[in-house]
Amino acid sequence: MEEQTVVEKIIEMVSVYGLQLLAALAIFVIGKWVINILLKVMDRAMKKANVEDTLAKFIHNLCYFALLSFVIIAAVGKLGVQTTSFVAVIGAAGLAVGLALQGSLSNFAAGVLLILFKPFKLGDFIEAGGTLGSVQGIQIFNTVLAHPDNRKQIVPNSQILGGTITNFTAIERRRVDMVFGIGYDDDLLKAKNILIELVNSQEGVLKEPEPVVVVGELGDSSVNFNVRPWCKPADYWGVYCGMMERVKLRFDQEGISIPYPQQDVHIKAEGVQALAQATSQAAA
Repeated sequence: MEEQTVVEKIIEMVSVYGLQLLAALAIFVIGKWVINILLKVMDRAMKKANVEDTLAKFIHNLCYFALLSFVIIAAVGKLGVQTTSFVAVIGAAGLAVGLALQGSLSNFAAGVLLILFKPFKLGDFIEAGGTLGSVQGIQIFNTVLAHPDNRKQIVPNSQILGGTITNFTAIERRRVDMVFGIGYDDDLLKAKNILIELVNSQEGVLKEPEPVVVVGELGDSSVNFNVRPWCKPADYWGVYCGMMERVKLRFDQEGISIPYPQQDVHIKAEGVQALAQATSQAAA
C-alpha cells in the first residue's frame, strides 16, 4: 500500500514538473531561435545603414545578452520559481556595477557618439584630449593615436568628446601661415618679389587658391611679410620647412637682412653734459 502511494506521488510529480520542465525547455529553445532571427534582421539593418563594425558588434552582443537574460528568466519562471526577487537582485547588481564603472560608462557613451557622428576617421591627424597624432583606432572606450614621434597614445573617449577636436586632414586643402621680417633699410619691393618667386616655385604649393604675400606689420625692429600659400595636408611640413630654408638662403644671397629683435636708445647731448657736470661737482 505504501509502495503504491510512493509510486503514485512520483508519477504525479513527474506529470506536473515534467510538463513544466518541458515547457521551460520549449521557452528556452524557441526564445533562442527568435533571438537569432531578430539579431540577423538587426545586423542586416545596421549593415545597410553603414554602422561602424565596432559599434555594430557591440550592439549585437549587448542585445543578445539582454534578450537571452529575458528568455532565461521566463523559462525559470515557468518552473515555478519566483523571479521577482531574482530580477531585483539582477537590477541591484547592475546598479552597483554601473556606479563602479561610472567613468568607463562615460567613455563608452562618448565612444558611441564618436562612432556615430564621425568627427574624424582612421588615418586623420587630429588634436584632441590634450594631445595630437594620427588616428590608428576608434574603440568603444578609447581612441588610439600615433604621435608624430611614433609614440602610441591611448586617450579616453570622454576626454576627446569633452574638449575641442581639431582635425587637420578633414579638409582637402590647408593654409600655411608664415611670417618673414626684413630691416627697415632693406628694399621692400625687392624682398616682396623674392618671396613671391620662392612661394610660387615651392614644391607642394597649390596654384589655386593663389598664395598671398603682403606686408602684415611694421614691427618694432622689422617690416614683417605675411606669406600664406595653400597645400595638401600631407605636404604641410614640407612646404613650411622648405620655405624657411630657401628664404634664409636667398635673403643672404641678395643682401636682405633678417633683423634681430632690438631697441634703439637715443641720449640727448644736453642730458650727457648735465650728467657730467653733476658727476664732477660730486667728486669735488
